[in-house]
Formats: sequence, structure tokens, C-alpha cells
Amino acid sequence: MDKRMNYYKIGRGEWQDFYVNGKVPLTAEELENIKSFNDQISIQDVEDIYVPLTHLIQLYRKEYESLTLSKGLFLHRYLRVPPFIIGIAGSVAVGKSTTARLLQTILSRTFRRRNVELITTDGFLYPNKVLAEKDIMDRKGFPESYDMENLISVLNRVKNGEENIEIPLYSHSVYDIIDGEYEYINSPDILIVEGINTLQLPANQQIYVSDFFDFSIFVDADSSVIKKWYLDRFEALLDSAFLDPSNYYYQYAIGKREDALDMAKGVWKNVNLKNLEEYILPTRERADIILHKSEHHIIDEIYLKRY
Repeated sequence: MDKRMNYYKIGRGEWQDFYVNGKVPLTAEELENIKSFNDQISIQDVEDIYVPLTHLIQLYRKEYESLTLSKGLFLHRYLRVPPFIIGIAGSVAVGKSTTARLLQTILSRTFRRRNVELITTDGFLYPNKVLAEKDIMDRKGFPESYDMENLISVLNRVKNGEENIEIPLYSHSVYDIIDGEYEYINSPDILIVEGINTLQLPANQQIYVSDFFDFSIFVDADSSVIKKWYLDRFEALLDSAFLDPSNYYYQYAIGKREDALDMAKGVWKNVNLKNLEEYILPTRERADIILHKSEHHIIDEIYLKRY
């Protein structure tokens, strides 16, 4: 971590002092509903880490609006300020979804006149049927398993101010895209895009997803710690899936727990860890902010890009 020459390394205690006047705009009960399954976060984390982070995002956004105004003055025309897009990347099971939903809530309540929306790149995975046809079902989550052209098209339409943009709906219960069901993006002022592939640079692409980002965050932790979180979450999912035959995890929940855990360890080693090391971690230094977590999901260090 110390070798990141392009970042200011900031400890938690120093970071929380950067913006001490911020009030936490949600309750502990609301935070409990926001956090991801089997994730850990406290109101103190929100106050120490996310309130200052929200203030930093606002500074970036003000500069973004100022630059748009300057472009308009140069061109002698009015330019609408395009939506400000925030990308959030990181490994499976590292807590990206909690970070994304929490930021959406804080930004919405801090800037009440702004429409803040959230999408995940899971909706741009190819359906399982297509993955099977391409013979890459065992590569689900790797770059080639996403319809990147569709994701780039959506982000371009968002920047251009289009309304009611369809986003395919992904279900973590059935582990697949739900055919014919969508969520919609409706003219956001701020859009948060969360997913493991948000900062990746797929081959042969003239435009990358990250080209649309105005601020980016990478949620980081040691791979051995993430593995533990992944397996803990897997066991918790088994405990909740055994009564629902339609749940993807039902087949593992009704069998021997030892066999299910062996399967999950294999998935971690052959899929998630491989994806992390080959495709996700190499994008880490492309982020504006790196939130580093220690055990129990405690953010202990923050890295802010220098330039």
C-alpha cells in the first residue's frame, strides 16, 4: 500500500477531521436496512468516513459544473450540466453495494434538490443462457461475461440527458437476468454505478466505462480477508435459502454443509480470486479514492489520488 506514489495516504483519524461539521443524515435503523447481506457498518463509520467523503465528492462536482460553464462561455452557447457519474469498484464480497447505497442516501439527503440514482453492472451480465451458449458460464463475472457495449450505450444516453432508460434486472436469488423486467434511470443529477468491472479496460474498446466517470472509488482489502467475508456470506445465504426451492443456493443449502463449503472455496479460488488478481486489482490505481478495509469491514486507511 505504501508504494502508491500517486496517492495521499490518510489514516482514519486524520480523515475524519477533514470535515467535522457534517451531520449524519440517517439513523442506525436506516443504516441497517441499507447495508448488504452479512456486511458490517456503524453510524460511527458513516460519520468518520462517508460524511467527509460526501463533502469531497461535492467539491469535485462543483469543479465539474464550473468547467461546464467555462466550456459554454468559450463556445458562446448555453451548455446543460450533464449528470455527475460516480463509479464504485472492488472485489466480490468487499462491500461495494453497501458503499453505493449509503452514498446514494447521504447524497440525496445532503442535496435534496438533486436526483441521485444507482445502478449496478450486474444487470449487464449476459443471461445464463447466453453464457452457456458462449461456453463461458464458468467465467461469469470476468470481462467477457458482460454486455459492455450496452453498458457504455446506457452511460452515454445518461450523459446526454435521455429519460426512462431501461436497465436489465438481475436477481441474486436466481443468479440470472430476469427476462422482460427492467429498472429505469430518470434524468439523474448524480448517478452511481457499482460493480466489479467499472474501472476495467476491455480489449478493443474505443470508449471505456470509466470514461464516463467524474469520480471513482475502489473498495479494497487483503484477499485473505475478502475470502473470509465471501465464505461467511455464503454460509449465511445457505441459512436463509433452505426453505425456498427457487433460490439459487437452495441446492447447496439442503445438502451437506461441508460439501457446500468445499464448492464455495473452489469458486473463490478458481473464479473470484482469479478475477480479482487478473482483472480487478490492476484497476485499483485508476480510482480517485481507495477505501482500504481491515477485518470486520473497518476502513482504516484512505488513499486520495494526487493528480
